[in-house]
Amino acid sequence: MLRYIGKRLLMLIPVLLGISLVVIILIDITPGDPARMMLGTQATEEQVEQLREDLGLNDPIYVRYGRFLWNTINGDFGTSLMTKRPVADEMLLRLPYTLLLVSLSLVMSVIIGIPIGIYAATHQHTWRDSGVMFLSMICVSVPSFVFALLLIRLFGVKLQWLPLSGVESWRGWILPCVAMGLGLTALIARQMRSDLLEIIRQDYITTARAKGLSEGKVIYRHSLKNAAIPVIMVIGGVFGSSLGGSLIAEQIYSIPGMGDYIMKGLSNRDYPVIQSGILVISSMFALVILLVDVIFALVDPRIRSQYVSKKRGRMSKIAKETEEIQAV
Repeated sequence: MLRYIGKRLLMLIPVLLGISLVVIILIDITPGDPARMMLGTQATEEQVEQLREDLGLNDPIYVRYGRFLWNTINGDFGTSLMTKRPVADEMLLRLPYTLLLVSLSLVMSVIIGIPIGIYAATHQHTWRDSGVMFLSMICVSVPSFVFALLLIRLFGVKLQWLPLSGVESWRGWILPCVAMGLGLTALIARQMRSDLLEIIRQDYITTARAKGLSEGKVIYRHSLKNAAIPVIMVIGGVFGSSLGGSLIAEQIYSIPGMGDYIMKGLSNRDYPVIQSGILVISSMFALVILLVDVIFALVDPRIRSQYVSKKRGRMSKIAKETEEIQAV
């Protein structure tokens, strides 16, 4: 297992290198001059050109890319062009807001989505099942920013139950978590329903029912554990994608997280902020997917047995080749 984890960690290196390369290429071809934005419209062309030279913006793209990689390896994410503060320090202040927003949304989605999926599966071909599937289809189809605006309109403007923006108190987290969690809840519920329906048609479930076990024991003791294995993969993917989806929620609800930080960097053409922010979010996404794969292997004994059998197969092949060499 440790070798498997190490191999997966090594595979992240080319992925992150590719992401950073794509980001710097997109930044290079995007219109806008950070030097001009920093100096303002009253600055002369000589002043703008001098600032571009000081910032290294006139260097070829491969030079800037190599400099960024070298600084990143050494733990230096650069200095923000607008705030003049180290990007690493600013990200450390903003990252907890994003992680808390994504975590709360995911916990809400799991707590609500899994029971809804079980309820729909155990009431298949009824109006309850059809109603759950209809609502989940709407939640999956409608973008999260639409839900965010509707929730603000209803609970913030009309009813005035919750604050429109800001997270100074716990009440400020409710609307953004619900706005992000509705689509995630629908995804988890649909996946749970689909997997549970497939499991309860298996022969061992029929045998359990034939032994006289109650339907509750059949579902929760025999079916749910196996049906939850694919849901774990969905939860991991949802968590990773929510890191990117938090950009919109943080903008709408004025949450000072990583999404808001990257969006401000994009609007100001703050290259160190954009490059470092996207690289950190991508790294977190990749690590979450790796963690899900490891949990999946620990939960599902079939994955472990396949890994062990492959390892034994390699060892036996090496032993056989060694014996042949010694015989020669």
